[in-house]
Amino acid sequence: MKTRLTFFVSLILVAAFAAAEVKIGADFPGGNIIVTAIDGDAVRLERDIRDTSGDWFYWSFRVRGAEGRTLNFEFSTRITGARGPAVSNDGGNTWRWLGDKPDFSWTKFQYTFSPDEKDVLFSVGMNYTEKDLKRFLKKYVNNANLKVETLCQTKKGRNVELLRIPGKAVSNNGDADFKVFLASRHHCCEMMATYSLEGIIETVLSDSDDGKWLREHCDFFIVPFTDKDGVEDGDQGKNRKPHDHNRDYIKRIYPEIQAITEQTPVWLNGKPLFWLDIHCPGLRGDYIHFTHDCFTEDLWNTQQKFTKILEAEKKGPLPYNAARTLPFTSTSNLAAPGFQKCGNWGGSLPNVIFASSLEIPYANASGAVVDADSARALGRDLMRAIRVFWETQKHEVSTIADIRLTRPSEYVLMGMQFSVTYPLTHRSTG
Repeated sequence: MKTRLTFFVSLILVAAFAAAEVKIGADFPGGNIIVTAIDGDAVRLERDIRDTSGDWFYWSFRVRGAEGRTLNFEFSTRITGARGPAVSNDGGNTWRWLGDKPDFSWTKFQYTFSPDEKDVLFSVGMNYTEKDLKRFLKKYVNNANLKVETLCQTKKGRNVELLRIPGKAVSNNGDADFKVFLASRHHCCEMMATYSLEGIIETVLSDSDDGKWLREHCDFFIVPFTDKDGVEDGDQGKNRKPHDHNRDYIKRIYPEIQAITEQTPVWLNGKPLFWLDIHCPGLRGDYIHFTHDCFTEDLWNTQQKFTKILEAEKKGPLPYNAARTLPFTSTSNLAAPGFQKCGNWGGSLPNVIFASSLEIPYANASGAVVDADSARALGRDLMRAIRVFWETQKHEVSTIADIRLTRPSEYVLMGMQFSVTYPLTHRSTG
């Protein structure tokens, strides 16, 4: 009798397990997925490219109702990163890579859910949206050096955060020695860039020698989410129709770009300018590198100085080689005729000393793991390098600050004369 009862109980449990519905969706900030089929333990998926021209690779989804099961996920195209999917078990507060080596399958992965894993997030990268920025900024809610402002409103009515650290401007009538512009998410899917911004902000607001020096001498203008709607909606962002945010510095159809181009010349106030836009490269781009966005010898020379300083001063875990800066003869640095990138536009401003884009890989940098912590560490390294750069440039600023570039349309067209081919997995995508 006991055996028969056990048998019936087992049948009931099996039936209940079979009846449990696995739910896969993208109903959260940054979500993006199309489920094409669920057949037993096999799940077939596709990324939603929406208004993207051509193809791109961003996806992010939530799984519920899979406790105790092993599911096999497969994409129709090669859109899984070097260390597989990023996985979060706490609603996206923290992330880890499923793979421990940078040789993960391009198209599929398997995941075994523990009995208590009721809600698991998977993504091509370690998502970073408004809620993450708010959680980060809570640490500085009483810090008088940080001003949280609104750059503008998006087309969909969202507030675009502007973070100001005015430095000496707080007590000296705006008389900071240097201006530093920093931005990320011109392509909304490039989330690792914003983790580096966290490391930058942490350093500038810290009691370290670097933090004190930077606050004494620099005025920071920081835009964490340049394509705010895309970040929250889970868009690709790259190659958005009719063009993306990082091609908008001539036509200026996006409110964020209008605001940047209207506000930064006023903010500059005649001071020497360091201009940096932070990106992620192609899906499996595997080293950190700068692009050269401005076609002048002076800016090229100062960029070479800065990248060598960064290589020498770097203390974080991510390898960096200054020699891998993309030269100004590389077409990867250019927008098509009639369009203009953030770095190109910044490099046309009066008194600009440095203007570039920085590419931080999604998961793998020369064999080292790129994650939230290592990306933040790179941000700290960048701030140390900026301090050393400014200290060594002081005697040259009076002459370099007189640089005036040709009109943006002229130097973009001039640059199109050059052609250098790079391997697809290494190519900058800025």
